[in-house]
Amino acid sequence: MKPQEPNLQLRTQREADVTIVELAGEIDLRTAPRLRDAFIKLLDERPERIILALADVSYVDSSGVGTIVELKRRMARSGGDVILVGLRPRVRSLFEITRLDNFFTIVNTIDEARQA
Repeated sequence: MKPQEPNLQLRTQREADVTIVELAGEIDLRTAPRLRDAFIKLLDERPERIILALADVSYVDSSGVGTIVELKRRMARSGGDVILVGLRPRVRSLFEITRLDNFFTIVNTIDEARQA
């Protein structure tokens, strides 16, 4: 029996100084390494702001949170920012419990993120 392929889709869209990354699926131990590789490639493009659209992310574990925190720290070093958008209640509660809701700007819509 073939192992199940990790369930994470990623789509990026560049708009001037903003890159929107739409994620769908689960960010966990199986998918976080692939996401980290995608983030590293994205950072090579030197965006000023990354908007992570997480409305279609159903689950995030500690490795996923670590990957997102690493992206934010790398962006901060280059003067950029990461904004999280559309977190489902389950995912949002993880960021609140770990107090990362104070570390990240979290908004409900992509339009709000563009203006943040």
